[in-house]
Amino acid sequence: MQKPDLARRLIAELTGTAFLLATVVGSGIMADTLSDGNTALALLGNTLPTGAILVVLITVFGPLSGAHFNPAVTLSFLTRREISTRDASFYVMAQILGGLIGMMAAHLMFDQPAVQISQNIRTGPGQWLSEMIATFGLVMTILGTLKHSPKSVPMAVGLYITAAYWFTASTSFANPAVTIARSFTDTFSGIQPGDMPLFILAQLVGAFLASVLAGWLLTSPKEMAVEAEKR
Repeated sequence: MQKPDLARRLIAELTGTAFLLATVVGSGIMADTLSDGNTALALLGNTLPTGAILVVLITVFGPLSGAHFNPAVTLSFLTRREISTRDASFYVMAQILGGLIGMMAAHLMFDQPAVQISQNIRTGPGQWLSEMIATFGLVMTILGTLKHSPKSVPMAVGLYITAAYWFTASTSFANPAVTIARSFTDTFSGIQPGDMPLFILAQLVGAFLASVLAGWLLTSPKEMAVEAEKR
């Protein structure tokens, strides 16, 4: 099957990321409203729709763009030389724009101002370590499943994020585009802008480390020998 042209891939990335953020922010607003102050219930109401929509979005857009929806994932594929620098740059721009559109759409659906500034403090070593681990695990999940069971990627990613919401102190943003968009929502899912840069740095470090480990762990000695001959 021929790879779709860049324009179609970028629209897929933008649309998928927009729906991801609309789900993250919108379900956060709905869960916070219905939970009546019960934080655990609100988090559960935010978790399940996010995991579910990832299964759907990756199934729909995976054959078109690879369904990255995440600059950290795009960085991983760039590190592995599976996407060009030019295409990766466009992917990241589409993901960030899509995330902002999805965030604003969620606000408007709930009759809130389209753009807000989050006051939700998320900072400290535990939060940063959580983001590094969450993103490391996400990238390992993607690369490992692509290697051994490509058809399982949508379900594997959805299940991983569902779990990571609960085993990380940060509730697993694991995505720079998501982090940027969530700094402009003063709702349950937000992060104040000043906390955003270190979250993103931790995510990129986690993605890079996972890419390096996967490059060694998932490559057979025979494949390594063939790669060495090419060089």
